[in-house]
Amino acid sequence: MNTPSAVLTRADGTPVRVLVVDDEPDLAEVVTGALRYEGWDVRAAASADAAVREARAFRPDAVVLDIMLPDRDGLSVLRDLRAEQPHVCVLFLTARDAVEDRITGITAGGDDYVTKPFSLGELVARLRGLLRRAGMTRERATDSLLVVGDLELDEDAHEVTRGGDLIDLSPTEFQLLRCLMRHARQVLSKTQLLDLVWSYDFGGGAHVVELYISYLRKKIDSGRTPMIHTVRGAGYVLKPAPQ
Repeated sequence: MNTPSAVLTRADGTPVRVLVVDDEPDLAEVVTGALRYEGWDVRAAASADAAVREARAFRPDAVVLDIMLPDRDGLSVLRDLRAEQPHVCVLFLTARDAVEDRITGITAGGDDYVTKPFSLGELVARLRGLLRRAGMTRERATDSLLVVGDLELDEDAHEVTRGGDLIDLSPTEFQLLRCLMRHARQVLSKTQLLDLVWSYDFGGGAHVVELYISYLRKKIDSGRTPMIHTVRGAGYVLKPAPQ
């Protein structure tokens, strides 16, 4: 999943607030993790009634809303949300993909519609688009250069160097390294890396993470003091090499 070159915030500079409403725990965890990776304040609810209560307390700027919920459908939730927050952005997330269902969701007042399975990158991009069009947010420029020890990654130029030596990475290797560098000194599990680097609809397993970590090590650490470390039973961490 691509990280944006600018951070999207509320007009007052505080983090965007998003409520994720879905009764599938694994999916809700993946989506909330991806949105938090954007720097947003995210909460989740697993039922219609819980969503209405959470929205009343949280006052979200946007809601990712599953139409099929255990207690009542998302369309009724939308009506309740809009009664209290007329301008909240609502993106429907559902397994329904029939044209009639899309029309029903949009005519009921939804701002956009994404069907499962879906790309996390697409979901984030659609939310960013909705928030921009609603005029609720502004972008804050960020430095495109990530630096950890003698390792540098330029997000705009798409270049990586270590000790001044240019390192050629594939697109997926670049995304994985960027993720590790953005979370330098933090241990990330294989599941977290799958969520952050690969899309929800990818369908691959943890062995893919192991494979790409090995690729990165050959390019980043070969002949040098290692920066990518395995934490047994926990995951991987990138940290500066001792001087």
